[in-house]
Amino acid sequence: MTFISNLINGISLGSVYAIIALGYTMVYGIAKMLNFAHGDVIMVGAYISFCVTTYLGFSPFVSVVISMIVCTILGIVIERLAYKPLRKASSLAVLITAIGVSYFLQNAALLIWGSAPKTFTSIVPFGSIALFNGQLIITAESIVTVLACILIMIALTLFTRKSKMGKGMRAVSEDKAAAELMGINVNVSISVTFAIGSALAAIAGVLLCSAYPVLIPTTGSMPGIKAFTAAVFGGIGSIPGAMLGGVLLGIIEIFSKSYISTNLSDAIVFAVLIIVLLIKPTGLLGKKITEKV
Repeated sequence: MTFISNLINGISLGSVYAIIALGYTMVYGIAKMLNFAHGDVIMVGAYISFCVTTYLGFSPFVSVVISMIVCTILGIVIERLAYKPLRKASSLAVLITAIGVSYFLQNAALLIWGSAPKTFTSIVPFGSIALFNGQLIITAESIVTVLACILIMIALTLFTRKSKMGKGMRAVSEDKAAAELMGINVNVSISVTFAIGSALAAIAGVLLCSAYPVLIPTTGSMPGIKAFTAAVFGGIGSIPGAMLGGVLLGIIEIFSKSYISTNLSDAIVFAVLIIVLLIKPTGLLGKKITEKV
């Protein structure tokens, strides 16, 4: 039963990484930018949910909705102020700006909420499920996280393939100039991408802190890095790849902690990524892109 329990925990943790990775992969796939501040939007979302339930007394569901709204607005503001002026700049300039936005959000959270850890109350309204006479216990947070991940991936896939806005976003990802000539508003498409990614970050932050209920200003840093790793692992720019990469990364991490070493689990995760990229540089589901010169 220990193996099955670890597998379930790995899928649950990997589902959180997958939700975060979906935000990374959408922004990169459409805007061709790496938003390394994405992990800190997770932290902001968790703090907003915490404040809404703790100080205002609203229900967990309302706190999630408000958290998504705040993070959506935050994502749009970050894109307009920090990234929009750099669309034609070098990748290095965008990377440095993303790191600057990340540190700004962390220090803003430190000033607003302080450095003391906050105990996050789970948003899941029901208890754990015991199977096989109590030998296997599946937490409610695990169930909700996995279901949320599956629903989000399906919804995003349908949105990008069926809706007018989704098709426009795909066109922008292929060729911004050609999409603009066809009457697609590139600015709106990119802003919507950041908005969706930031809303997903809010959901991921709430789910992450429901499972691991300690909230500090740097809460989103390591999950953000691992989610980016998951996006690259699965093939950045691919929605199914982000989900696959996130789930596999979570399973690898949990099994590494259980059977090898807790201290070495992060190193093992990144080592697996390096090996995969050496064998398949585009990631598991990534497509090889031929550039014309």
